Amino acid sequence: MTEELEQILSQLSQPDNSIIQQATAKLKQVFQDPAIIPALCAVMRGSLNPQIRQSAAVMLRMRVKKHWRKISPSDRESLKTEVLQAFMQETEHTVQHSLSQLCAVMVKHETPDRWPALLQLLNQSTKSSNPHDRQVGLLLLNKVIQSNPEPFKPHYNQLLQLFSSVLQDHNNPTALYYSILSLTAITASTGSEELNQMRSIIPSLIVALKHLIKANEDQACEAMEVLNELMESEVSIIVPHVADIVLFCLEVGCDATLSDSLRVKALSCISFLIKLKSKTVLKQKLLNPILQGIFPVLVAAPPPGQQDLEDEEDDDGDGTENDSPKHCAAQIIDTMALHMPPEKLFQQLMPLAKACLTSENPYQKKGGLMCLAVLAEGCADHIRTKMLPSVLQTVCQSLSDSNQVVRSAALFALGQFSEHLQPEVSKYCTDLMPLLLGYLSSLNQAKIGHITKVFYALENFMENLGADIEPYLPTLMETMLLSLNNSENLKIKELAVSAIGAIANAAKELLEPYFPPVIESLKGFLTTTTEEMRSLQTQSLDTLSVLARTIGKDVFSPLAAECVQLGLNLTNTIDDPDLRRCTYSLFSAVSIVSPDCVTPHLTDITTVMLLALKSNEGITAHLEEDKTFVLVDDDDDDDSGEQKDEDDILEDETEIDIHDVAGFSVENAYIDEKEDACEALGEIAFSTGVAFQPFLESSFQQVNEMKDFPHDDVRKAAFGAMGQFCRAQHRVWKENPSEANHQALLKLLDVVLPCFVEAVRKEHERLVVMGILETMNNVIKSCKEQVFKNPSHLKGVCYVIRDVLKKKTVCQGDSCDEADDEDQQAEYDSMLLEIAGEGIPLVTSSVPGDSFAPFLNDLLPLIMSKTKSSCTVAERSFSVGTIGEILHALVGVPGGRGVAGRLSNRLLPVFVAGMRDSDPEVRNNSVFGMGCLAEAAGPIVVSDYPMMLSVFSNLLTKETDLLVIDNLCAALCRMIMSNVGAVPLEQVVPALVARLPLKKDMEENKTVFSCLAMLYTNSPDLIVKLMKPIVAASSHVLGNKDVDQETQNSLSMLMTQFAQQQPAHFQAAVTSLPAEQQAKLSIAISTL
Repeated sequence: MTEELEQILSQLSQPDNSIIQQATAKLKQVFQDPAIIPALCAVMRGSLNPQIRQSAAVMLRMRVKKHWRKISPSDRESLKTEVLQAFMQETEHTVQHSLSQLCAVMVKHETPDRWPALLQLLNQSTKSSNPHDRQVGLLLLNKVIQSNPEPFKPHYNQLLQLFSSVLQDHNNPTALYYSILSLTAITASTGSEELNQMRSIIPSLIVALKHLIKANEDQACEAMEVLNELMESEVSIIVPHVADIVLFCLEVGCDATLSDSLRVKALSCISFLIKLKSKTVLKQKLLNPILQGIFPVLVAAPPPGQQDLEDEEDDDGDGTENDSPKHCAAQIIDTMALHMPPEKLFQQLMPLAKACLTSENPYQKKGGLMCLAVLAEGCADHIRTKMLPSVLQTVCQSLSDSNQVVRSAALFALGQFSEHLQPEVSKYCTDLMPLLLGYLSSLNQAKIGHITKVFYALENFMENLGADIEPYLPTLMETMLLSLNNSENLKIKELAVSAIGAIANAAKELLEPYFPPVIESLKGFLTTTTEEMRSLQTQSLDTLSVLARTIGKDVFSPLAAECVQLGLNLTNTIDDPDLRRCTYSLFSAVSIVSPDCVTPHLTDITTVMLLALKSNEGITAHLEEDKTFVLVDDDDDDDSGEQKDEDDILEDETEIDIHDVAGFSVENAYIDEKEDACEALGEIAFSTGVAFQPFLESSFQQVNEMKDFPHDDVRKAAFGAMGQFCRAQHRVWKENPSEANHQALLKLLDVVLPCFVEAVRKEHERLVVMGILETMNNVIKSCKEQVFKNPSHLKGVCYVIRDVLKKKTVCQGDSCDEADDEDQQAEYDSMLLEIAGEGIPLVTSSVPGDSFAPFLNDLLPLIMSKTKSSCTVAERSFSVGTIGEILHALVGVPGGRGVAGRLSNRLLPVFVAGMRDSDPEVRNNSVFGMGCLAEAAGPIVVSDYPMMLSVFSNLLTKETDLLVIDNLCAALCRMIMSNVGAVPLEQVVPALVARLPLKKDMEENKTVFSCLAMLYTNSPDLIVKLMKPIVAASSHVLGNKDVDQETQNSLSMLMTQFAQQQPAHFQAAVTSLPAEQQAKLSIAISTL
C-alpha cells in the first residue's frame, strides 16, 4: 500500500487536471483502508521526494484533526513514535514545518505529559550545541506551544530559562524568531509565579529584536507582537522597562531605512503603551522624547515624485485607515490626547506644533495641522475654553494656502474641529461658511480626492449649525441638486447625497421646499441595479434615513410604506453588508415616524437582522498552507451506517482548525452591519411597542450574545439595544398594564441590570463603559422605580457608580494604580466620571429618600471632591450641577425633604463658593443648586433664607451672563414657592419681574410662571401692580416653540384669569405692547 500511496501522491502534484482527478478518486478509496495511518507514516518517513513527504504529513494532520477518536490506540502510539523519528531525520525545512504542525495537532489530544518522548526531544534539541538542531527544536517547540499552551504550564519555569538563554544567541536569528514567538504564545497564560522571570527577560528580548531586525525584517515585525501581548496580558511585566521599550520602538519607528510595516508595528506599540500606562509614561518623563522622535516622522516629505497616502487621488478624505509611519505618528498624538491631561500634553506639544505651523515647508505645515486635528477629540474642552480663536484662525489661513497639501490638511482639521469642538465652533459660522462655499463653487476644476476632503469638512461643519444654516440653504441646495442631476461623476453624486443628509440634520423642517427634487433623485439611484451604483445607493439609503428623522412626520409619512418595501427589496436582491446596514437604519427611522408601516414587515425585518448578527460572513481565516488535500478526507468515506457519538460530531464539524490559522481578519463592513443591526433592533422594538413582542425574546437572545463580540463598537451597540428592549417592555406594560407584561419587564430587568453592572466593572474599553453607563441611565430614566423593585439592583447600581467615581474599574486601570496628580486627568477619564455621576440624580428620583440615603452618603463626598478650585472648569461645573440635580430629584420622592434637610449644612457652603466662581457655567449650576435646596428642604432651611437672599441679591446686581440671570430668577421662585412667608416679596418680586422674559433657559419658564400664578392667588395686589411687565414677558413665552406645551397652557390660564378678574389692568398692559405680541395674547386667551 505504501508504494501505491506514494504513486497517488506523486500524481496529485502533476500539472494535469485529469490525472489529479483520477488520483483523487483513488486516494478516496485508499483512505477507507484501516491501514492508511501506518502507510502515510511510511511515506512520510521513507519517500525520497520532499514534496511527497510533506503531503503525507499534511494528510496525517488532517486525519488526526478530524478523526483522532477513530484512530486505534496502537496506531496512535505508533504515530507518536513515527512523527518524532521523521522529524529528527528530516533535512528539508518545509517538511519539518509540516511535521511540527502535525505534532501541534496531536498535542491537542495527547498532552505533553502523556507524550514523554516529545518532551525529551524538545529538551535535547533546544539545548543542542548544534545551531541547526537548536533552530529545528525551537520550531517544533513553537508549533506545539502555539497549539495548546496550557498543558505546558508546569514547564513554564524551564521554558523561560530556555528562552532567556536562546535570546543571547544573536548569531542564530531563526532561533531568536521561534523563541520570541513561543514566548508570545505563553504570555497570556503565565501566572504570578513567572512574573519575575518574565520581567528579567525583557532587556534580552529588546536586544534580540534589534538583531532580528538586522537579519530579517519580516520575521522581526511578526516577533514584535510579543510587546503587544505582554502589554495586553500582564502589563506589570513591562512597567519597569517602559523607558527601554519606548526608546527601542522610537528607534525602529523613526528609522526611514526600515520597512514601513516594521516601523508601523513599532509606533503602534508606543500608542498601545500610552493607552494602557499613560501615567507611567508621564512619570518617567517619556512624553518629550516620544514627541521629539515622532515629529520628524509626522512632517517628513514623501520621496520625490510621490505623495503621502492621504493626499493621493483615491483617498476617502476622512484621514482614516492609512497604515503608514506618518499616520501612526499622528495616531500616537491622538492617543496622548485621549489618555493624558491636556495641560501636561500641550505644555510640551504646542512649541513643536507652532514651529511647524509657522514654517514655509508645506509638509511641516501639514504636520502641524494634522497635530491640531487629532488633538480635537481627546482635548476638546481644553481647546474650546483656552485656544479656539487662535487655532481656528490658523486653520482658516491654511484653507487659503497656495499648496493643496496644506489646504487638504486644513480641511481635515476643520472637519475634526466641527465634530468635536461644538457648540463653540459653530459660532464662527459667518467666517467659515463663505470659505467652504468658495470651495464648492470651484468643484469642477478640483481633483476628486480634494473634493472629498472639502465635503468632509463641509458636512461636519454644517451638521451642527441648526437653524443658523438657513441663510446658506439656497446656495447649498442649488449646488447639491445640480451635482445630483448634472454631474457625470458618481463619486460627486455620492458626496452630494451625503451632504444633503448633513444639511437635513441641521435644517430639519427648513429643508421641506427642497424635499420633492431630493426624493426624486434618491428614488432614481435606489431603483438602479448596476454594480457601479452600489456605493451611491448605500449613501442614498443613509440620507433617506436622515430625512425620515428630520424633515417632519407630515412630510415623510406618505413615503414611509414605500421606503420599507424598497429596503426589503434591496436586502432580498443584493448581497452587500453596507447596503443591508443602511436598510436597517432606514427601517429604524421609519419606525419612529410611522410605526404602522413597519409593523406588517417585522418578521422579514427581524429575520434579516438576526441573520446578520449570527453570521460569520466577512471573517476570514488566513491558513498557513495550501489545503489541496482536504477534499480526500471527507466525512462520507467511512461513516456510512455508523452512529456518531457526541465527540465525533464535535470533532467533525470544525471546518478550519484554529491551529492551521495564521490569523483572522474581519471586514469592517460586516462589523458595521452587526453594530447597526443591534442599534436598529433596539430602536424598532421601542417604536413599534406591542407589535414587536413576538420578536423580543429571539432578538434579545441574539443581541445578548453580541455583548462579548471582539469589536468594541458591536459590544457597545449590543448593550444599547438591551437597554432599548427594557424601555420597550416598560412602554408595553404602561400602555397595557397586565400582570404578565409587568412580570416580563421585571424578568428582563433582572437579566439586564446585572449585565450592565458587571460589564462596567470588567470591560477594558473606556468608550464601551461610557456607552453602558449612558444606556443604564436611560433605562433608569424610563423605567424609574421598576428598576429597583428588586432591592439588589439599588445596591448593584450605586456600588458600580461608586467604583467608577473611585476609578476602580478595569478600564480605569492606569488611573487607580497611581494616586498622584489626582487633579489632572485626561478629558475622557473625566467624561466617564461625569456619565456615572449623571446616574445619581436618576436613582434619587426612582427610590424613596430613606432607602437611598445610605448610598447617597457614600456617593456625595466623591462628587463634592470635584468642587475644589484646583479642579477643572468641567469638573467643577459637573459636580455642582449633579448636586443640584440630586436635590431637584429629592423634591419629588417620599422622604426627600428629610434627606435634603440633613444635607443642607454641607451643601450651602459649596453653592455659595460656586456662585463666586469665575466661570459662568459653575455660577449657573450653583444658583440652580441653591434654589433646589430651598425647594427640597422646605422649612428646614428657612433660617438660612436671609443669607441666601443676600447672596442672590449681590449676584443679581453684577451678573452679566444671561443664563445665570435666568437661573437666579428661577431660584428665587423656588424659594418663594417653598417658604413664601420667609421672603420679602415687595423687594424680591419686582426685581425678579424686571429680569423677565427669560432669555436662555426656556425650561425655567415653568418654575417662574408657576410662582407668579401662586403669588396671584396669595398676594393679588402685588401682581396687579406688576401686571404690565408680567403680561409683556408672557407675550414672549406664548407661541415660543422652545417652551413646552404644558407651560404655555398654564400661562394661558393665568392670562385668562387676569383678563376676567382684572380687565382694566390687563387691557392697559396689552395695549402697551406691539401688535404681534397683542395677537399672541389674544390667541392664548381665546383658545382656552
